[in-house]
Amino acid sequence: MAIYFTSDTHFGHANIIRHCNRPFATVESMDAALLDAINQRVGPEDTLYHLGDFCFRSGDPDRYRAAILCKHVVLILGNHDPRTKDGRPKEKFAGLFKDVRDLMRIEVEHEGVERTIVMCHYALRVWEKSHHGAWHLFGHSHGSLPDDPAALSWDVGEDANAFTPLSVEDIAAIMVRKRFAPVDHHRDRRESP
Repeated sequence: MAIYFTSDTHFGHANIIRHCNRPFATVESMDAALLDAINQRVGPEDTLYHLGDFCFRSGDPDRYRAAILCKHVVLILGNHDPRTKDGRPKEKFAGLFKDVRDLMRIEVEHEGVERTIVMCHYALRVWEKSHHGAWHLFGHSHGSLPDDPAALSWDVGEDANAFTPLSVEDIAAIMVRKRFAPVDHHRDRRESP
């Protein structure tokens, strides 16, 4: 059982093709290609963390979720995911997923090393254990934010990753190329730099 990450599928959102210059002629062809890419890579017993903006208001979340063969899809809420007025996910929508959160931290093992991964729809400057090498995965920006080569963070959105979910191994390969320089957010502010 493997772990995968994606974000910003925007199923059913015709205008996202134009907004993000996606290489699809129609929303139907986009939806079919994204679903095919997920189902080719992510197995039924794997876990898929979707970091928000699953479906647009005009889409049918039940149909899109049913088309994903993976049984274990966890959603980190994005700005286009349906919420109540007080910010909670709408009950019927949340029921489509194994779990729904605004922010989530998980522990994974990669090559014998335990790694903390902090996930949020939005890019963070610092996050839990960031100064100890924790990874941060985000979406929302559709590949438009410049990568910070000193931060162990990555945009897992569809537009930033050739419309392919990323595995823990894919993320590890990205992170190993970075020049990690932790932000010292504990420094005494009274000291001069």
